[in-house]
Amino acid sequence: MTASTAHHLWSLDDNLGQGATANVYKARNKKKGEVVAVKVFNVASYSRPYEVQMREFDMLRRLNHVNIVKLFAVEEMHLNPKQKVLVMEFCSGGSLLNVLEEPKNAFGLCESEFLIVLRCVVHGIKHLRDNGMVHRDIKPGNIMRQVGEDGRSIYKLTDFGAARELEDDETFMSIYGTEEYLHPDMYERAVLRKPQHKTYGVTVDLWSIGVTFYHAATGSLPFIPFGGPRRNKPIMHKITTEKPDKVIAGVQKVENGEIEWSYQLPDFCQLSEGLKMQLVPVLANILEANQEKCWGFDQFFAATTDILQRIHIHIFSLQQATAHTIYIHFYNTASIFFEEVQAQTGIVPEVQQYFFQGHPLPMEPSMKVVNLPPTTPDRPIFLLSRRPEKMAVQPPKEPETPVMPSRFDVVADYAFSKTMVRVIQQFLRIAQSLHKHRDLILQGFYSYIESVRIECSNTAHKIAMVNMKLMSCLSTEEALQTLGQFSPDIPDSFDCKQKLRLIQENLPVYGSSIREHQGKLHHLHVELAKHSETLAEDKSVQKMETLSEKIAAIHQQYRQDKLADKLSYNDEQIHKFEKLNLSSHIKKVKGLFRDDCLQRYQEVLAAVGVWSSLLYDVQARLEQFSGFFLQLIGDLQMCERHQTKVLERALVMGLQRPAGAEAGDGLKNKDHMILRMKRLRDEMETVARELQNNNHMIESISVFNSALVVDPSLPQPPNRL
Repeated sequence: MTASTAHHLWSLDDNLGQGATANVYKARNKKKGEVVAVKVFNVASYSRPYEVQMREFDMLRRLNHVNIVKLFAVEEMHLNPKQKVLVMEFCSGGSLLNVLEEPKNAFGLCESEFLIVLRCVVHGIKHLRDNGMVHRDIKPGNIMRQVGEDGRSIYKLTDFGAARELEDDETFMSIYGTEEYLHPDMYERAVLRKPQHKTYGVTVDLWSIGVTFYHAATGSLPFIPFGGPRRNKPIMHKITTEKPDKVIAGVQKVENGEIEWSYQLPDFCQLSEGLKMQLVPVLANILEANQEKCWGFDQFFAATTDILQRIHIHIFSLQQATAHTIYIHFYNTASIFFEEVQAQTGIVPEVQQYFFQGHPLPMEPSMKVVNLPPTTPDRPIFLLSRRPEKMAVQPPKEPETPVMPSRFDVVADYAFSKTMVRVIQQFLRIAQSLHKHRDLILQGFYSYIESVRIECSNTAHKIAMVNMKLMSCLSTEEALQTLGQFSPDIPDSFDCKQKLRLIQENLPVYGSSIREHQGKLHHLHVELAKHSETLAEDKSVQKMETLSEKIAAIHQQYRQDKLADKLSYNDEQIHKFEKLNLSSHIKKVKGLFRDDCLQRYQEVLAAVGVWSSLLYDVQARLEQFSGFFLQLIGDLQMCERHQTKVLERALVMGLQRPAGAEAGDGLKNKDHMILRMKRLRDEMETVARELQNNNHMIESISVFNSALVVDPSLPQPPNRL
């Protein structure tokens, strides 16, 4: 069957939603074929006072915002001119409630989608308040989703049948709304039917917003009595009115049992700890039953705008194997960023070190965070600590699965399959996260190893430089011995010789140690390459995705079986066979999760501890050698100064010897010896200049560490890294 107005028509089968006073249908413009939504009011709607009937029309005419569903026209039904029809913007993505009912969102929206919901709802509500209005029926079912040209969601408030004008200091007494999202004071009167004379202010909308945001973040309502909100209404009211201060959720899991209070969002929530830290205080202050204690809209808008204006910096703490999102203002400095990182990881700013896409990321405390490179969860900034760090991550718990009904029962089997579709999605989400974290761990350690390898290479150059300087000093010392009578006896000569001998003995030990470290790094690189090959060949997530699709197909079949009055014998047999398949698919998903995803993840976690310890030890040795290097250079420079002093004195003595003191060949020997001393002095000066240049080159190489040119002789990571 179809229905129409002067300009639009629709099929009654294209029902988008149904309420107490109206139905919403997908319709088309008769001339252009444009798709719209029409809200057709029923007979019950006309029992309301006329001003109430007209209120929604007037409200929508005054509103004009991207986050509020547009009103195009008010028309009349062809067959009944008194029956009004609102012609509105069609939102192709359904409602937020439809989105939350999708299996992948059974435990809440992903962070990026939640932020879009937060932004759109806040902006839509802000437009209402700027026009002096309250909605009074905010819930996921009244937030529509439009899909933009770029594929991103745009959420819009709809259904203004309960809306009215109300300033911040005004109150009202009429009751509207949906009971799960209703403020406790209104719930007491509307649902429990208790007589009261309370008035309600604009903050009752904030309670509904809080419940809606909690639902979007977790996939469930914040306050749930045993049996559900609609089956145990007195306990529902008790939970919302007696909850402790700052509590954001309360669940009664056992009949007549204690209520489990929560001050935080649950672990299964997909939001990062960084966003939770920002969001929880907002929820705690708007999910407040006492209207006098509850935030006002000014505080709400200030806090949510503060969240929305922050930029998100994704980091991955390598030694801890944990992902974090830092919410920070773009104008903040890196020193503030370091403190935020410490708040989430416990790593103090003094030992924080950062890498991005394989290169060290130097950050001066005064630089603005807006200058940091853009990051994503798959392309984070890697955080390293210059001290040993304990593993902060714990292997995830396996999602709980209900017991499959043993007997043939169409209704029970449908309920079980519906639950399992959601649980399997949780298995899949965790498996995808484990796979991604394995990838990030390997990416990060490739960069870490390469950085330490370059440090080893720089240290090897330093040893070569010291050796060159040592050879020069030893050669000079040997030449001075040949001066004989021209070589004066200067104090500290013995000490100089002793230092040269010790350096000559110890330097090969240092060189051998560096070669040993380089060998360890090579073996570690080989080990990482093997893990990368295993990761590239791992198809467990894809297998779980296929099994998830098969389980969803069985659920759809069971839904049809449930709707049927009675199954035929053959259909009943097919139902039972599918139940066997369902059991098999669930076992395979669990097997893939335990034996492939979780076990391989734990293997990498175990390796992280070993790798971190080895690399930290190598770096500690290199740092220790840096101190020795300065001492060695100091000793050699002291020897050089001593040798120069000996040479200068010998040269003076040779030039001052009386000419008559020698004759014939003796005079020639004197001239020859003086010439040798001059040449030796020139050679020492040349060597000193070369060593100084080498020192500058080594310092430049150290600064140029950020280039991180990978050694082609080492095993390389796969292209995906």
